[in-house]
Amino acid sequence: MKLPSTLLFASLLAVVASAAPRTITLGLVAKSQGNPVFQAARVGAEDAAADLGKKLGLTIKIDWRTPNEEDAQKQAEAIEQLVLAGAEGIAVSCSDANKLTDAINSAVNNGVPVVTFDSDAPNSKRFATYGIDDLECGKQTMEELARVLGGKGIIAVLAGNQNAPNLQRRVAGVREAAKKYPGIAIRDVYYHKETPQDAAAKVEQVMQANPDITGWAMIGGWALFTDNALKWQPGTVQCVSVDALPAQLAYIRSGHVPVLLGQQCYQWGYRSVGLLIDKIVLKKDPPAVKEISALVPVTKDNVDDYAKNWAKWLRK
Repeated sequence: MKLPSTLLFASLLAVVASAAPRTITLGLVAKSQGNPVFQAARVGAEDAAADLGKKLGLTIKIDWRTPNEEDAQKQAEAIEQLVLAGAEGIAVSCSDANKLTDAINSAVNNGVPVVTFDSDAPNSKRFATYGIDDLECGKQTMEELARVLGGKGIIAVLAGNQNAPNLQRRVAGVREAAKKYPGIAIRDVYYHKETPQDAAAKVEQVMQANPDITGWAMIGGWALFTDNALKWQPGTVQCVSVDALPAQLAYIRSGHVPVLLGQQCYQWGYRSVGLLIDKIVLKKDPPAVKEISALVPVTKDNVDDYAKNWAKWLRK
């Protein structure tokens, strides 16, 4: 008996649909569009989507929903919109954990698993977080600065957004490590908007008011995203900074900064996608909630080799 043409057509559509690869959309919500570390994270996420899609026979799409500038409320709204749009998983770097916890919990309660990267929301229902150990990052920054200062001097800490939990922990790490060096005094911790211009202006303002400062512990590299941010002669004031972005590498080459501590920002995106796909497709939870990413020291000895990474990370 022949099937009616409409039933036959429907059957063919069903066969085609069953043969088509499953499409999974993952939301990616970073802190700000313009920061190259998050641009690298986006590239990492897209590369992971391509690699894992090929490996597992899936189509994985990355839905980038990042505010132009840091705005935790807009991040929370982006998470809500992603859930409504049908995203099956979300990765987020939290500008303010308190403002994002409810949005993360709501997503999870609606069946959408969430992973954080770079900056966590530890009291939320996210199932995993990937990034550096921020307390150890602060300690490592201070240790490197103490080494180049010879264990003595007056230092300032450049600390970014006062509400970001990851930066709060880095400051705590700087303070803890500084206790080992009685010859080093912390003048103060200086917060600012996380834009290159605001950070560079803060450094200049502090140096004008405190010309006796001999070292800077920059727990984020915002000021070094601009040209000529450090007004002193190389070697007269020592500076150790987190991050090792292309613009920052110039300060290694000029001698203004002896050590940069590079975060594996490409891996923020790559690994976040891996964790989400493990959870959604393979039904696998990570062995631990927190996965630590090591910092990579960059000095004059390895700056040229390290710079080659950015051609891949920023698709240049």
